[in-house]
Amino acid sequence: MIMNEKKTYYIEIASGSISQSATDSPWNFKIEATEEEIRQLREHFDENASASIGNFIRAHIPFREYHNDPENDLQDEKLKAVYQLIHELGDDEAKQHIESMGFLDHI
Repeated sequence: MIMNEKKTYYIEIASGSISQSATDSPWNFKIEATEEEIRQLREHFDENASASIGNFIRAHIPFREYHNDPENDLQDEKLKAVYQLIHELGDDEAKQHIESMGFLDHI
């Protein structure tokens, strides 16, 4: 097996799941990726999950505003990294959907 061989994967954003089967669970995006690219995507999902925990803790501090909150900025940054990589690896439908969301213009 070649390490740089691309395979088809199905990505579900909310749960951070990456599957090679389209029928395992609901999915949002179809991508073609190498094992290394999948490892990078998994790291982005893990970093986003860690940032989410920080936001959960921060949410219990009532006087911190969302727009002035480094934890929210970090989670936004990590989620954009997920979408950026999916955009690079995705099929035409994935690319078009992510482009229609509009936030990649600000990366």
